Amino acid sequence: MNKKTWVIAGLVVAVAAGLYIQKRRKDSLQATVELRTLIKPAVGTIEDTVDATGDVSPLNRVEIKPPIPGRMEELLVDEGDRVRQGQILAWMSSSDRAAILDAARAQGPAQYKHWLEAYKPTPIVAPMAGVIILKNVVVGQTVDATTILYAMSDKLIVIAQVDEADIGRVKNNMDARVWLDAYPDKVVASRVFQILYEGKNQSNVITYGVKVDLKPVPDFFRSQMSANISFIVRRAEQALLIPAAAIKDTPSGKQVTVAVADGKYEKRPIETGIENGEQVEVLSGLTTDDRILLVRQKYTPQQGPQSSPLTFGNRKQSAPGQSGARPAAGAASGGH
Repeated sequence: MNKKTWVIAGLVVAVAAGLYIQKRRKDSLQATVELRTLIKPAVGTIEDTVDATGDVSPLNRVEIKPPIPGRMEELLVDEGDRVRQGQILAWMSSSDRAAILDAARAQGPAQYKHWLEAYKPTPIVAPMAGVIILKNVVVGQTVDATTILYAMSDKLIVIAQVDEADIGRVKNNMDARVWLDAYPDKVVASRVFQILYEGKNQSNVITYGVKVDLKPVPDFFRSQMSANISFIVRRAEQALLIPAAAIKDTPSGKQVTVAVADGKYEKRPIETGIENGEQVEVLSGLTTDDRILLVRQKYTPQQGPQSSPLTFGNRKQSAPGQSGARPAAGAASGGH
């Protein structure tokens, strides 16, 4: 192939590349379509919330252990039972009583009954009123002073872990909503009653515990269940609401574009209140009769070319003078 043929092939490649790049730019411009819609302000409820996660925990958890070593003889309550302070939860024999009863049982029913009445068992008593959340022994089990017989809670609460960036917005007596991962459709009203002073550092993220009181505690709540909490910082009902995307921030304040007579538009300043990321409360500047211009961008996928014009027959062009360089048939014939 002579030098003239290579020049012609290079021009063909340059022209094809230019057309390809121009088409790609045009496609990218056409891929974004502007959607212009006129909407009216809506009336509804809007909230500003701080969202957090946490878990269900006992307000006060008490572990009940035996006063003496011995053997469990009778268990009177089970997990989930509500008990009063001073109620007998179980009966146990001391080690001496258990040994005597075992020997008397071997001597016959009369001896066993005698010692059963003469040597009374030891009661296990509830130290406070609450709910049994753990039963850790069975009848006949040998126990000592370190064995946990029961665990009980006076009340279940939710402890939320709030990021330090948001903890300043959470206050005592603030209303909140709680729902569990296990029961996402059951939302429980609650209220903040204590913000802990010591934070926790987990992966360089500082969080503070916030105790939330449930009114009342639902029956399906269990200790250590994962919970979601929304703290209601502000709430407005019957508020005039517009999409946040319709508002433009200017040096003089926030404004929207409002349709007026004869298909014209005007820029109108507004005063806003609560924002939740999607909607904004309008305090002044608009009415429910106004029509606001909402401009959104819609991306339309474009189908790309199957191959680049810089390739010939799915093979990249080799530079002149390189071994094995072979231009496409069309380009070669153009030089003859």
